[in-house]
Amino acid sequence: MIKLINILKEIKGRKTLHVYDFDDTLVKTNSFIYIQHGDGKQSKLTPGEYAVYEPKKDDQFDFSDFQKVTQPQEIKGVTKLLRTIVNKEGERKVVILTARAAYEPVKKYLKDIGFEGIYVVALADSDPQKKADWIEDKIKKGYNDVFFIDDSANNVAAVRDMLKRYPKVKSKVFRAME
Repeated sequence: MIKLINILKEIKGRKTLHVYDFDDTLVKTNSFIYIQHGDGKQSKLTPGEYAVYEPKKDDQFDFSDFQKVTQPQEIKGVTKLLRTIVNKEGERKVVILTARAAYEPVKKYLKDIGFEGIYVVALADSDPQKKADWIEDKIKKGYNDVFFIDDSANNVAAVRDMLKRYPKVKSKVFRAME
């Protein structure tokens, strides 16, 4: 009986956070990052390519494509998981955490595919540590059960490294792969 009471206390004390990346995790788009290189040449990168790109001196980046969701192609496996979590009974916070600078286009896209009321955070920064810091801030505010999924190996590694400082936080961290 004591064991059952302890299990119930643990479940009751859970404050759950589900965090999903947007680009290349929930949806593929035809959005690019354009680069004006110091030598005058121009190039463009997909979000996945940008995630591992090593900037060169004098590179100038144009992220204007990310002010909209261009020709979205839903990544059905992850979207199905998100739908299951959103519709599941119980209390949890579900967040789309994106490196994009604008949250409105993401929120509109989610509404268009039947998701309303999902919190969207636009970090306006692709530094993997920013996602880890955002999640860490939520842990400090009492979240003790964290689920995170992102296509970027660097983002996944940053979140995993941060979570090592919180051994009492139950966590599941996944890299989305198509």
